[in-house]
Amino acid sequence: MEELPLSGIKIIDLSAALTGPYCTQLLADFGAQVLKIEPLRQGDMLRAFGPPYLKGESPYFLLTNRNKRGMTLDLKHNKGLEIFIKLITHADVLVENFRPAVKKKLKIDYDSLRQINPRLIYCSISGFGQTGPYAERAGFDPIAQGMSGLASVTGWKHTGPVRVGVAIGDSLGGMFAAYGIMMALMERAKSGKGQRVETSILEALIAVLGFQAAKYFATGQRPERQRNDHGMVSPYGMFKTKDGYMNIAAGNQGMWERLAKATGLDHLVRDPRFLTVAERVKNREQLTKYLEEKLAERSVKEWGEILDKAEVANGPILHIDEVFQDPQVLHQKMLLEMDHPSIGMIKMLGFPTKLSRTPAELKLPPPLLGQHTEEVLKELGYDSSEIESMKKDAVF
Repeated sequence: MEELPLSGIKIIDLSAALTGPYCTQLLADFGAQVLKIEPLRQGDMLRAFGPPYLKGESPYFLLTNRNKRGMTLDLKHNKGLEIFIKLITHADVLVENFRPAVKKKLKIDYDSLRQINPRLIYCSISGFGQTGPYAERAGFDPIAQGMSGLASVTGWKHTGPVRVGVAIGDSLGGMFAAYGIMMALMERAKSGKGQRVETSILEALIAVLGFQAAKYFATGQRPERQRNDHGMVSPYGMFKTKDGYMNIAAGNQGMWERLAKATGLDHLVRDPRFLTVAERVKNREQLTKYLEEKLAERSVKEWGEILDKAEVANGPILHIDEVFQDPQVLHQKMLLEMDHPSIGMIKMLGFPTKLSRTPAELKLPPPLLGQHTEEVLKELGYDSSEIESMKKDAVF
């Protein structure tokens, strides 16, 4: 079996919550050796998120911390800092989400650590960025959703802004951080030098504003909430049928014409109000009315079969339980299981990126709090008496 792409890359993960841990999990899935360092007693704040809990463990924590070893360490303790420095000396990457002032106070800021390890790639993830007027502010996903403009274009005019149903900013921030780390690793292979990687939840969400930003740049006008519609294409959104809602995305002229024919609305293709994308967007309300009158005649399943035959992009609106029973989802192995040391078998999300020769692997379950502390200390050369002494002194 071939080595995974990131085999041999050592990552120290000081981050908590979702963005940083998701970043390091993405890298760990492809072979990086990730050591998660948590505060004593309470550990990563995500461990407390719930209910529900599985034998005292947060399912949310479990979903973002697989394939990692875990230890606890008090970085404010001189001995704890000594241990951390030993780890950094041999690390390739550090991932952290402390506020700038906290890093300096703990003496683990980039300028301090690069003196110890010039090859270190130091990844900082924050709510708003490492500098600027908001640098010291605490940042969480819903706050960034609001400040990025995302919430302002989600929902209906009469409802007010709506938060996306998952922590999309945290996840995107983790993905951009992993992307940045990969770029830095590739550059280091040429120069031999480390560097700092920075991203934030705010920047991650702004980076994917897409057509909403495009509309504003082109017109100078503030985009309005789009309900379940696309701002620049129609018909393209969620539509009501006889027994529920479904997505239909007529993304080009040909698909619109096939949709019209499949639904018995052929005459609308020649209607001046719907001749072009621009006209269909302009007259969206009337077009939606005509379309939903027809869709009300059949079920989601029936329309799905009809539109599939017509080669019109469509899909049902599934509930989460239905997602993990869907044949395509199961075929793509997006539901995995593994054994956890205190819970037993747990369900995990699958790997969204598939490599043909060196695919991601499920190797280690999410660590118990401090599970590998003594193992790591022994690897660093500490003997049993030293470890026992440090335990009494609450170093870990």
